[in-house]
Amino acid sequence: MTLPQSWRDPLKIRACRPKPATDAPATLADSKVGQLLHLVRASGSLDLVEQELAGRPGPSGLPVEAVLTGLLLALHYHDSAQLAVACRVLLDELTDTARTWLGIEAVDRTDLHQRIAFAKRVYRTFDRLTTALDPERVDRRSRLPRDQADTHAATWEDTNPEHLRRRAVLQQISDAFVLAPVRHALDRGWLKGWPGDVGVDMTGVPAWHHPPSDRRDLGSIETTAGWHFSAGDTEGVFGHSLTLPVAASRRSNGRRISRHPQLALGAVLDTGGKRPGPNAVHALQQLQHLGLPTGVLAADRAYTDQKSEHFQTHARKLGYQLALDYKQEHRGIQGTHHGALLIDGTLACPLTPKPAATATTGLDDKQIREIDTDEELKKRIAAREPFHLKHKQGPDHTGTIRLQCPAAGTSPSITCPRFNRLHPPARPAPTVVDLTDRRAVAAHSAAKPAAQITQAERLHPPTAKELPRICQQPTITIRPGDLGKLDKFRQDRPYLSDAWHDVFKPIRANNEGLNGRGKGHKVDLAEPKRRLAHGRAAQTILVALTICTLNLQILHDWKHTTGTADPILAAEDGEPSASAPAGRPAATGRPPPTG
Repeated sequence: MTLPQSWRDPLKIRACRPKPATDAPATLADSKVGQLLHLVRASGSLDLVEQELAGRPGPSGLPVEAVLTGLLLALHYHDSAQLAVACRVLLDELTDTARTWLGIEAVDRTDLHQRIAFAKRVYRTFDRLTTALDPERVDRRSRLPRDQADTHAATWEDTNPEHLRRRAVLQQISDAFVLAPVRHALDRGWLKGWPGDVGVDMTGVPAWHHPPSDRRDLGSIETTAGWHFSAGDTEGVFGHSLTLPVAASRRSNGRRISRHPQLALGAVLDTGGKRPGPNAVHALQQLQHLGLPTGVLAADRAYTDQKSEHFQTHARKLGYQLALDYKQEHRGIQGTHHGALLIDGTLACPLTPKPAATATTGLDDKQIREIDTDEELKKRIAAREPFHLKHKQGPDHTGTIRLQCPAAGTSPSITCPRFNRLHPPARPAPTVVDLTDRRAVAAHSAAKPAAQITQAERLHPPTAKELPRICQQPTITIRPGDLGKLDKFRQDRPYLSDAWHDVFKPIRANNEGLNGRGKGHKVDLAEPKRRLAHGRAAQTILVALTICTLNLQILHDWKHTTGTADPILAAEDGEPSASAPAGRPAATGRPPPTG
């Protein structure tokens, strides 16, 4: 085989060799610096920070907005929330104009001592912020004895007023960063078609530090970390649990009913495995301030197993309809209320046939997942539907609803000899039914399932007072908490029905998609080396900035894949934007763009 002529020429061969990338740092675009700076200012977090830092002694270091913007730039360009990376960004990769916006004084980047002094100012600024927000400051550089570590961890759990206030401010700052992109999308109408469907889930955020040592009686440097166990896992992850609600989309007849960016709607960092219900409720309550709609709320079994006053009751009061899953021991008949059977979260007639009522009793998760291939199971679950209590009214602002006996009303779904005895129906005139009209045939009482009573009840009918309340009066009122411990199982769509599958499966898939994207190659919450700062306060801020960056990436990808145009344009070069925030002196450069 004859070699190409270029392969025989040494000069051409050297020209074709790949050249190593230069070691010189890149120069970041002023537009991106200005956008992220505007995001930090518009989030409202700086007002909270300045109130906490006011009057604190010691050198202030750099402006807080400069460090926070540097961390966002480090996440955007270098996929890292390390302070060391933020230092290099602020020192080596910004233009003089961008440094002026951030209030950074000129530094000789070739002088080693000035570089070290600048890095110390960055670290000092972040340390002042986390110290002001930490309920009790401790040494974060070494492992404390177990009793001292437990004492510090208790400050994140107690009811001390000052501790409560600092924890609340820290969470407000976290909410401000996470919801800033959500407000951006809301202002531009990108969430216009979203009906308010939310999926909520907890995901593990590993800590870089070692867990407590029983042998040496030492606590972890991350004193508030614990063990997070995902469903089905026997080995936990040492770190924190992150509650992440997502703007989800349900399906109808196999098609999505809304098109919108599936953003993270909140982020609450807590000790591993603790308070999943209250943390989810807190995230949902923040959405009320934005005027967002409320739709279906889907959650996995970790939330179903919460006390109703910790999760379900508050979610219903906020206006959400629940779609839940159950553990194996909770499937089937879960209890009774006013005589009605609670079957997989739905109240049903007390005369529901036993094969239908116990169709899911004892089924494991694998059998539930493979329900589409089990025709007999699908038939028994479908046989429940006519016996479900019918929704008559509500819910109102308190979450109260009214349910009706399936044999009552103008369109009963079953015929019941017990109901007909207590509430004799008017005898209509005989009519002729067209057997070729399916709708007319299905509406006839003879075509509806019949409730079966015992032979003893036929021969000796009990009085009305001896029957369950749902049989005495056809309508009952259900308020949040009326079912007591059983209220945590109640949901708004019959379990495993087509309506339940249309909301639960796609919303849970949206949750897993968000978790996967949050632990992907770009933004990786599962890699603790990207968040090396110590302490719960530092981790909360860094995780919030990471989720903020994740939301910005989701908006960017969604806008470009759908061809959505941004109606707000940035100012042209040399012309200050009318909506730009008050920045540094205009003589040093134009204000940061806002678009």
